Amino acid sequence: MNDSPVVQIKFGTDGLRAIIAREFTFANVERVAQAYADYLIQQAGPGTQPFVVIGFDRRFLSERFAARTAEVMIANGFKIALFTDAQPTPLISWAVKDLGATGGVMITASHNPPNFNGFKIKEPWGGSAPPETTREVEKLVDATPPKRADVDDDGHQQLEPAIDRYRRQIASYVDLDKLKNANGKVIIDPMHGSAGRWVESFLSGGTLAVETIRDFRDPLFGGVNPEPIDQNLGPLKKRVVETSALAGLATDGDADRVGAVDERGQTMTMHDVVPLLLLHLARARKMTGSVVVTVSQSVLTKRIAAAMGLKVYETPIGFKYIAELMLKEDILLGAEESGGIGVKGHIPERDGVLNSLLFLEAIVTAGKPPSEMLADLHREFGEFHFGRRDLHMAVSRGQALVAQLSQNPPVSFAGFNVTKVETTDGAKLIFDDESWLLFRQSGTEPALRIYSEATSVEKMNKLLDAAEELVK
Repeated sequence: MNDSPVVQIKFGTDGLRAIIAREFTFANVERVAQAYADYLIQQAGPGTQPFVVIGFDRRFLSERFAARTAEVMIANGFKIALFTDAQPTPLISWAVKDLGATGGVMITASHNPPNFNGFKIKEPWGGSAPPETTREVEKLVDATPPKRADVDDDGHQQLEPAIDRYRRQIASYVDLDKLKNANGKVIIDPMHGSAGRWVESFLSGGTLAVETIRDFRDPLFGGVNPEPIDQNLGPLKKRVVETSALAGLATDGDADRVGAVDERGQTMTMHDVVPLLLLHLARARKMTGSVVVTVSQSVLTKRIAAAMGLKVYETPIGFKYIAELMLKEDILLGAEESGGIGVKGHIPERDGVLNSLLFLEAIVTAGKPPSEMLADLHREFGEFHFGRRDLHMAVSRGQALVAQLSQNPPVSFAGFNVTKVETTDGAKLIFDDESWLLFRQSGTEPALRIYSEATSVEKMNKLLDAAEELVK
């Protein structure tokens, strides 16, 4: 496909994402940027000058796509603040809110494969644009031919104070003295993404030994997708074992998601990390508020919330749904299965840098290895194990399968009784012991995701195996 504007612009779960040089081209970025500019002009009304913060990750050509976006904004009479180097998405979100901007653009495809890039829209309150915003932007694509102008002043000097305030915010949120003065070692893995040495920069200078791996820019991300899940964390797992580290902490390509590896070099899923983090916030830090989970989050998170007397909301997958509640309600923690966590007292946005430090605080406070923390959690709240498989599949086929399971759910599956089916997002089969299996077509790529959480590893794998067989 060439640069022709026949390509339909469609925003997914969090922003527009497409393959570089196929659908994600300079011409199409101009079209989206112009549509976003038109949208902001409509919202701002006459006589006002919109102000947009623009950032980018370490993907191929990201800085060039960001510069092109800046040219379109300038041509439309906007004031801009353009980052001069790759930075974490949560920092761009922070800067939008901190500087009182009208909106923001982050050029990133987050955890998607290396050949993808994307265009995320940020709202004035410091988080991702909700579906109602992106729908309006989509409607305005090609309403106005894209304008471009030279960027005489990229406004980057305005960003330094915002970056400094972001650093101070994180430093004040976490007990850094406790972390720096802990004994042992921690391994940090930004997976060649834009977190770089951000996490390490908060931890240096005490007795805690800190080592960052895969910290340099590699647009191919070392040959894996920059998503901090088990199959992509080989180097982190290996290094944790080699150095007898307390834990390994990973962030995704644009640093809004977090991942973790325990002291044995075993990957901890978000169904381990989020319940432990909630327990730390509610029990050790004595924080209060409601809890938001997406439909693929853990049964354990709900059980802990119930034990602590915290209200639980459940939403479709996509952090924008969590952010929406964080803006309206007193939310202590909002979490999705894919590593996105939002916490009370910060921006309503996923922040892999803050959450890495917060999870390390939970480990240091507990005074025991993560595997023991998890064993204690299971003893108190029950044992559940999570697995996920991504199957390459045409979007239409995946959607048809999900629709079929939603409308005609089976009475039993893989030999287990199905007690109910939830259709909040995808088709989620619930079994009589609270184990579950979810079929969901991705909103950003041709992948059918199947997720399961069950009372044993064997049962979880049996459910996933049967799901794969069904799909074949």
